[in-house]
Parts: sequence; structure tokens; C-alpha cells
Amino acid sequence: MCSPEEALLKLEDAFLAKLALINTHILQPLLLVDPEPSEPRGQECLQLLQQLHRSSQQLWQLTKQSLQSLQRRLCQPRTTGLESLVLLGSADRILQVHLEYIESYTSCVVVQVFQQVAKRNREYWQIQSRLLQKHLSGVSFEGPVDALLGQALHQPLAQHLQQCVPLLLRLRGTLGESHPAWELVMNAITLHGNLQSFLGQELDQAAATQALGHSLRNHLKDMLCTPAHRLLQDSQDIPVRATPLQAERVLLFDDTLVLLQGPSVHSFDLRLVWVHPGQDRCTFCVLTPEEELSLRARDSLGRAVWQRKVSQAVCQALRGKKDFPVLGAGLAPSEPPACRSVAYTFCAEGRLCRATYEGEWRSGKPHGKGTLKWPDGRNHVGNFRWGLEHGFGIYLVPKATEDTFDCYKCHWEEGRMSGYGICEYGSVEVYKGYFQAGLRHGFGVLDSAPQAARPFRYTGHWEKDQRSGYGIQEDSNRGERYIGMWQTDQRHGPGVVVTQAGVCYQGTFQADKMVGPGILLSEDDSLYEGTFSRDLTPEGKGKITFSTGFTLEGSFGSGTGRGLYTQGVLDTAALPPDPSSTRKRQLGVGAFPVESRWLGVYRPFQDFVLAGCPGELQEALLGFHAQSRRELRRDQHYLSCVRNCPEDEAGRMEDILDELLWYREPAALQQYLRKALRSARHPLGKLLRTLMLTFQATYTGLGANKHLQGLAQEEVKQHARELWAAYRGLLQVALQRKGRAPEEESEDTEIRDMQVHGLMLPLVLPSFYSELFTLYLLLHEREDALYSQGITNLSLFPDTKLLEFLDVHKHLWPLKDLQLTSNQRSSLVRDKCFLSAIECLQKIINCCSTTVDPREKLGMLEKTCREIEATVSHVLGREHKLPMDDLLPLLLYVVSRARIQHLGAEIHLIRDMMDPVHTSGLYDFMLTALESCYEHIWKDMRLRRLPGHWDLRSLC
Repeated sequence: MCSPEEALLKLEDAFLAKLALINTHILQPLLLVDPEPSEPRGQECLQLLQQLHRSSQQLWQLTKQSLQSLQRRLCQPRTTGLESLVLLGSADRILQVHLEYIESYTSCVVVQVFQQVAKRNREYWQIQSRLLQKHLSGVSFEGPVDALLGQALHQPLAQHLQQCVPLLLRLRGTLGESHPAWELVMNAITLHGNLQSFLGQELDQAAATQALGHSLRNHLKDMLCTPAHRLLQDSQDIPVRATPLQAERVLLFDDTLVLLQGPSVHSFDLRLVWVHPGQDRCTFCVLTPEEELSLRARDSLGRAVWQRKVSQAVCQALRGKKDFPVLGAGLAPSEPPACRSVAYTFCAEGRLCRATYEGEWRSGKPHGKGTLKWPDGRNHVGNFRWGLEHGFGIYLVPKATEDTFDCYKCHWEEGRMSGYGICEYGSVEVYKGYFQAGLRHGFGVLDSAPQAARPFRYTGHWEKDQRSGYGIQEDSNRGERYIGMWQTDQRHGPGVVVTQAGVCYQGTFQADKMVGPGILLSEDDSLYEGTFSRDLTPEGKGKITFSTGFTLEGSFGSGTGRGLYTQGVLDTAALPPDPSSTRKRQLGVGAFPVESRWLGVYRPFQDFVLAGCPGELQEALLGFHAQSRRELRRDQHYLSCVRNCPEDEAGRMEDILDELLWYREPAALQQYLRKALRSARHPLGKLLRTLMLTFQATYTGLGANKHLQGLAQEEVKQHARELWAAYRGLLQVALQRKGRAPEEESEDTEIRDMQVHGLMLPLVLPSFYSELFTLYLLLHEREDALYSQGITNLSLFPDTKLLEFLDVHKHLWPLKDLQLTSNQRSSLVRDKCFLSAIECLQKIINCCSTTVDPREKLGMLEKTCREIEATVSHVLGREHKLPMDDLLPLLLYVVSRARIQHLGAEIHLIRDMMDPVHTSGLYDFMLTALESCYEHIWKDMRLRRLPGHWDLRSLC
């Protein structure tokens, strides 16, 4: 008896000879039957035969190499190990070559290639059959010619696999488990056994698919019996009924589920088929992108067979290759995954008709990340939930103009834009703001293109895609800015108009027109009170109060070529008005309640807190950054939006809330809030940046008008209150997440205001300081100019003359350290007295580079007074507390020598932003003293005189 290796050698040699015979006497002649077919059917047959010929040659080449490796092993057993045998060491190649041959052969069977070629030259194949029967021992040659060809092409392979397994088992018997080749032999046994099973399954499926063709009409046969299809189950074998389509026949292929309904064919890609249990033991459900089917068998056994087969076929289709060795024996999972990533084009009528979705699916619906493309060029890239756009997405809508489109970078909810978004329209307008139900709703900013015929910018509230509520619009062409109420895209309600010429209007608007009485403030502080025309020209009854105090009351009108004309009474007898009552008139105060001005900015944050601060909603409610439409236009096929790691938002929010609990003490809390407000990623920082945007839109450029100072300063305080409330809201959420009891907010308004002014306002004020201080400068420009002139005049005095002029007692003059004569002291000494106090007072301005905190500036003022007392104590040689009669002249001296610019604007801003806790306290008294010094200088210098004594009653 020969060894296993010798037996394998003989087996491989015989199989190689059979393969050579098949190639020479079957495959090559088959290719010559019709080498250049003209019909599509003939061309398909030729391609399949060519593929079968190539795979047969590869199988022959593999067998030859296996034979050669066995020969080397038998000739040189000591130097050539079992590992060198192709049968053992080339498992992957063996599998690939055999699968290709089996696939090629069964494809020919499915489309009846052998029947086609047998018809062409039947006599030739009958002659060839005798030759093949002589050399292909063990092959059955009964039946028609086409069956003979089929048997000759697959039975040698089946016999070879069948005979190879016992020989490999014999080889294993000669080895011990510790032998290096043991595992290779075991793998080879398993592989050849599996190939046997796979070949049997593929032959059965091919035969079933071929037989199916005989029961179908020609057009259905051509559609379904293709080389790519293998029939797995037929409802004629195990009956099953599909509803609601009422299909006559249900066919399960290895890649599709087919329902035949008369002439109609409903085909479903198995990669997009989900199987769920039915309502009873005989039913199961099939979900597809556009259909929900119920398949009912006659009994539970039939339902189990069908459900198992469909599930196995789905898994196989998703893996993209046939299960090996048999259907259902592929890699895990054994059940189809619920989430998949596949491309699909919708066919049913509706908004998705002819659209192609490529991305993640769940239960027959787009669910997860994906791309939706329509034939007309529309694209949506983003997140989906149960078939609808949900979450962040980018939507492109092409316009008629080439290379122009609307670009929506938004958050979506159930298929419609909802939450924050950035929209860049084909008209080059840009909207950044909030949406609801697909429409602009809430706070938003709409910018026109810079080169537009009528450039504008609207910053404010929207309702159902129209400007409604409080908003600011700037018209660059007209040089106007409107601040006020809107309704249905028109100015409606109280409003203020500020012009480039410095003219201000306030009144009530209706349908874009001012109606009823209103006021006009000109740049020279003249005031008109009355009615206006549509273009805001005085028209009808009115009264003008000039800056000189003169009044003109009557009827006003205008006409082409006539300008403004009036009929009325001019009164020149009135006394000049108080400058503070004319120049400092404030517009809008009371007309727009500060609490309701920017509700559209506050509410998303409030909604975010009420929802428990979920990280996944942070972008939708608080905004995000996305790249420009120009960047998106570079490649519409790979749309993306650069944002701040949206996947990490939930984790980052957790960290923010955890960190918030660590800083509860006032000093630590102040540091935490400062850091949070500076961060563009912190919710408080995001809210602050949006508020800064609204403030700049209102009070910069045309809005830098002294008559808007009152609006601005109350707005800054309100923003501080809202930011404090936002912090408190975050704190409550953080406590709830840790299972701790929430802190109760004080119901006392004064206590809350003290917390706001003590903690939040000093941190918020720097963000608005530049615009706010500009308004204070404009409001107090005239007084500051007169004050500056007075300081210039006082600077001409030497120190002794100025101290004497201000009635400072001589024993308080700090001159004893100066080695000068009396004449020199009177004529030369300048800027030498109270130098430390002067430098300290100057820090009220110099500290602006690092802080704008009114509390710190008041601290500098208090330190200035202490420095004055310290200098006097040094002069007297003892501790001395200055009475107010002595302190005020000395403070006036220090103010005149400090030469602080815009002191009036500084004083009034400090007073307006001062913490209420200091009211009627030391800081308040010090600020009143400084204010009195300032007024003394600018008022008395204007009258060209200085009083000899102080009137202290004004300070009491």
C-alpha cells in the first residue's frame, strides 16, 4: 500500500490530466462556436465561457504546482518538509481559485450557456462525448449534450475534492499533534470538506435558478435569471403570502427579495431589508426604504424557514461575499445588524423621489450620518433620524445662475431647520441666527452683499421668516440706522432713527411710516416735536426749540424746490435752556423695556438650561462656527462643516458642569466666571459674544450717538443680570446631576442686584466698554472741552500761586523739603506738591488698560485722598485727619495737576456702573467730591472766574 503522499501525488496527476482534457476538448472548442456574437445574449454567453476558461486555467496551474510540490517532497523527503506542499501551505490561494471556478461554472448553468452552444453543433459534441467518456472515468455521460458538458465540467472537481479528504486524513494519521505540519493538515482537511459543501450548495442554487427560468415569462426570465442571481427560496416550494402588495409569488435571491404581482416586479435590495417578528407565529415583517411588508406562511415551520433564509441572505449581502461553506455559516453576526451603511435611490413620489441617499440606515430609514442628493443638484449632508433630517446638516440648493446656490448650515429637527444656523444665499446675503419649523424665527442677523444696490444689515428678532419684534437695521445707502420694533418685515411700533448727519428721530411707526407725533433732535441740539412725512421730514403741526432757547410753533411742510417751509409763531423771548436738558436728551429709554429687548438671545440659553444642558443640543441652541460657502463650493461631493468637535460636546458639557461646582467661594467664583466669559466654547462665553454682537450692531458707527447713551448703559446692566441668571441656571443643573439639592435664589431684588454688580458686571463691562465709553465721551464732550480749557489755564500757575488761589491754608503747603528761597518757591515750583496723590489719581485713567471695574477706580480715588492726608501729616509732623473744608481745595489742586482727559465721561460712567452697595457710603461721597471739583473747573472757567471760598452745601 502506498503512502498518503504518494496517493495524493497520483490523485493530483490524474486531476491535472482531466483538467487538460477539459480545456482542450471542451472549453477551447466552446469559445470557437461563435467567436464574435452579434446578439447581446450571445455576447453574454461568450463572456461567461471566457471567464470559465480563465478560471479553469488557474485551477490547472494550481494543480500543476501542487503536483510539483509533491514530487519534490517525495524526491527529497529530508530537506523538503510537509509545509512546502501547496495543498497544505497555500490555503488562501486554493480557496480563491476553487471559488472562482465554481462561480464561473454555476453562472453558465444559470443562464443555460451549455444549452445555447450545444444547439449550434450537436453532432460534434456527440462525437466528443465518446472521447471524454474514455478519459474521464467516473463521470456520467447520460442525457442530452448540454447535460454532458455540464457533468464533464463539474464532476471531476467534485470527485477530486471528495477523494482528497480521505487522503489528507491518512496523512494526519502519520503525524503527531506536536508535528509542525499538524495544524496545516487539519486546515487542509477542513478546507476541502468545506469546498465540497460549497460546491454542492452552489450547484443546487444554480439548478434552482435555471429551473425558475422555465416557469417565468421571457422578460421576467431575462430580468431575474442572471449570472449575478442565485435563487435561495421560492414561495411555490414553501408557500408564503406578502401583504399589502398581494404578490402572486415571492422569490428570495442571494442579493434581492422579489415579489411578482402580475406583470409588475417589486425588487428589494437585501442590504436594505430588515426582518422583524410578526404579530403571530406564522407572520414576520420585512422593512425596506419605501415599503413595509408582512409575509405570512401556512404554518410556523414555513415562517421559520423563510425568516431564517431571509435573515441569512441579508447578512450575506451585507458582507459582500458568499457565506462559506454554506449560507448562514459566514462570519458573525448571525443576525443582520440593525444599523447599516448603503446607497439607495428613492423611487416613490414625494420629496425624496429620485433622490439618492448614501449613509447610515436603521429599520429601513436613513438614520445617522449620510448624504442625500437630488437630480436637480440639491444636496444635504448631515445627520438623519428615522428618515428625516435631524441634527446638524448642510443643505445646498442650486440657483438658476451657474455656480450659484443657497447654502444652509443648520440644525434640523424632523426634516425642518430648527435651532441655530448659518445660511448663505445665492444673492450673497448671509443669515446667522435661529430657525423654527424651517423658517427664520428668534434672534438672527441678516447681511446683504457689500456690493448690493441697497446694502443693509438687520440684527434682531424674527417670526415666521419675517422681521418682527425688536431689531436694528442699518441702511448704508440712506446713511440711517433704525432701532426699534418690527412687524411682518416692516417698521411697526416705537422706533428711533439715527442718521449719518447726526440727526435723530423718535416716534411710532406703522407699516414702515412714522405716524402721530414724534421728535427730531438735530446735531446742534435743536428739538422738533410734531408730525412727519414718510421720509421723516417735519410735516403738519409742530414745534421747534432751538439750542438758543428760541421756539417756532406752527405748521410745517416741504415741496419740490421749496425745501422746508412753515407758518407759525417765532418766540425769541425765552431764556436759554439748561444745557443738560437739551444736549443730554436720551432717546428710546422707556420705549423699549430693557428686559424684553433681546429675549431672542436669552431664550435659547434658557431653553438649554431647562433641558438640563444636554451637550448634543449645545450647538443647536448656542451656535457654532462653520466654514464659508466659498469653501464648501470647492467640492460639493464631499461636504463638511468644520465645527468644534460636535461629537465631544456632551463630554465637554459634563466637564464644564463638574468644574462649576469646584468654584463656589466669591474669590474663586470670580476667577471661574472670568475664564468662562473669555472662552468661546463655554456656554456663558457664547452668550456673551452674541450680546456683544447686538451691542456693536446698535451703538457703533451710526449708533455712536450721545442720545443713545441711556439705552446703552441700561442694556449693559441687563446683560450682566442675564449672564448672572445664566450662571445660576447652570449651577442648578450641575447640582441636580450630582443628586444635590438646588440652591434657592434670593427673591430680594436688591440682593440680586448686589450680586450682579459685585461679581458679574465688573467682568462683563470690558466687553462693552469701548462702545459704551464712546457714548459717554460724546454725551459729555462740551463739558470735557471746557474742563480741559480750565485745566490748561490752571496749569499756568506755579504750585504756591495755585495753592494760594485755591485758598489752601499755608501750613498745609508741602514745601518744607524744597531747598529754595521764598521767591523761587513762588515763581519756579510746579508739579512738586502732592505728587504721590496726583500719580494715584491718574491711575483712574491708566488702569483702563487692565481693568474698567468702577470698584477699582473708586479704590484709586480713595487712595488719592489718603495720599493727600499722608502728605499733610508729613508736613505737620503728626497724624492729621483733614476736615472736608481743607480736603476739597487740596483735591481740586490734585485734580488740576493730574490733567486727566475726559474726566466728566469717566465720572458719569463710574457713577452709573457703581455697585449699589456703595450708595451713600464712602465711595459715593468721594465720587461726589471729585464730581464737584470737575464741575467747579469747567463751569467757573467758562465764566472766567474762580471763587474765593467753597460752598460746601452742594456736597452735603
